[in-house]
Amino acid sequence: MHNKHVGILFIVVAGILGLIIFLFNNALNKIVTDTCTEGPTCPMYSTIAFSTYLSIGMIIIVILAGFAFIFFFKDNQKQTKKIDESAYQTIMKTLKEDEKLTLKTIIANGGTIFQSDLVEKTNYPKVKITRILDHLESKDIIERKRRGMTNVVILK
Repeated sequence: MHNKHVGILFIVVAGILGLIIFLFNNALNKIVTDTCTEGPTCPMYSTIAFSTYLSIGMIIIVILAGFAFIFFFKDNQKQTKKIDESAYQTIMKTLKEDEKLTLKTIIANGGTIFQSDLVEKTNYPKVKITRILDHLESKDIIERKRRGMTNVVILK
């Protein structure tokens, strides 16, 4: 979910909470007015005021958090590399079919993919993917970086 959507959700939830608090506060005021015989000096009035201020404060905090999500927090979206079309066509002419499929899979994933995911998406055995990536790396088309027990394949 994008941060903007989360922020809007926070604000909507704050609005719903505000409505519930308003209705609850009105009902509570009616009960206190009907039952408290001491008038405005009744201790229940101060309890209602404290509860109201506390709940309004919480709503304001939720609304501010919503605005913070909308305006200040950036979405962490995958950056995709721009492909030069003429260079792409030139490179594709020099590759074998299995290398073309592998390169297209890397490009389709924004130019970055785990080697293990590449094995999964191309349905090639691990050994074949390793050889294909060795060949693409020797042509300076991709690079591999070690990440734990697998490699990340990055389009150059």
